[in-house]
Amino acid sequence: MFDLDRWREIFQAISKNKLRTVLTGFTIAFAILLFTLLFGIGNGLKNSFAEMFAGDANNAIYVRSWKTTKPYKGLQVGRRIQFKNDDYKFIVDEFGDDIQYLTSLYTKFVKAIYKNETSNYQLRGSHPDIQFLEELVVEKGRFFSEFDLKKKAKVIVIGRLVEKDLFGRRSALNKYISLDGFNYKVIGVFSDPGGDNDERYIYTPLSTLQGMYGNTDYINNLRLTFRPTMSNSEAIAFGKKIKKKFQEKHQVAPRDQSGIIIQNMAEANQAVGAVMFGLTVGILIIGLGTLIAGIIGVSNIMVFVVKERTKELGIRKALGATPKSIVGMIIQETILITAIAGYSGLLAGTAILRFIKPTLEEYKIIDPSVSDVLVIGATITLILSGLLAGYLPAKRAARIKPIEALNAG
Repeated sequence: MFDLDRWREIFQAISKNKLRTVLTGFTIAFAILLFTLLFGIGNGLKNSFAEMFAGDANNAIYVRSWKTTKPYKGLQVGRRIQFKNDDYKFIVDEFGDDIQYLTSLYTKFVKAIYKNETSNYQLRGSHPDIQFLEELVVEKGRFFSEFDLKKKAKVIVIGRLVEKDLFGRRSALNKYISLDGFNYKVIGVFSDPGGDNDERYIYTPLSTLQGMYGNTDYINNLRLTFRPTMSNSEAIAFGKKIKKKFQEKHQVAPRDQSGIIIQNMAEANQAVGAVMFGLTVGILIIGLGTLIAGIIGVSNIMVFVVKERTKELGIRKALGATPKSIVGMIIQETILITAIAGYSGLLAGTAILRFIKPTLEEYKIIDPSVSDVLVIGATITLILSGLLAGYLPAKRAARIKPIEALNAG
């Protein structure tokens, strides 16, 4: 039941003891403020790691080639390894059962023209599976198919920003764009979670692009995803097996790290997982340390406050106050101060995070924020600790005889 007289007494006690009220509140507010900032920045770092791998499948493997750095079987150093269409067939024959999606990739930088609008883009020749490997989202029309690939259809799927550059607010669907003098029909428009750069690509069937530029069978690289059911260790072993087979096919020395290059997302995930775990543990330890420091501070202040008020409590008992009412008053006062200070610390912490957010994002710390549930939980923990810290000495003080309390003053 709400007791107006009790609350008047509490506010009178607070107004008479401004310094200790401010010290108690500052200890709590500062602990919650630090807690909010630490977890907010920590979450921003986690978001940064997630952003680094946005737009690509988490189970992807990239197979690239470069120049050899070691002689092998009479072949000289510096030999350029060139992938061709038969490498796509080779990987299907060798590893087909363990592959989810697979594509070859052949790229050209082209000049795109639509009416009076002109710009330069990367044109990517690939298989239809690139849609899933790059996690493209078709917003309009469709992606090209295996049928388009077989027929060498002169069709393209363009990024959302390509459409915006060349067509403004108009739809590009079913329009024709000139790419290096060749006309292609736009059959789809896509968005990409990877961001602006990835939305300025143009995709066309691999066979079409190879036919347009010298009827070549060259490809730049191969991309695939392994079976999602593979464990991380199995996926890493799978990537090493692919590298070994390609080194054998292209006669690259087993210890040559340059001729055949494998980028396995399983290895990246393992490394990122270890970093994220260490980051989480570090933030948790620092956050808990800050919280414990706040709890100790509140506890020490409350012990001192109750001891300081021994005479006052003795007078209250002499005037007829029950031990229960004395304990209840101190607990209510503690909860009030802790709740207000904790909420103030939360508001200050979130305000500072919003203020420094642009600066942090310049250093690639993305969207630094903290869950309200987490901070409210920390505040409740401080309130409970303050309650306990106030309850124990208040209970002892409430037992003291009025004459002893008066003599203690």
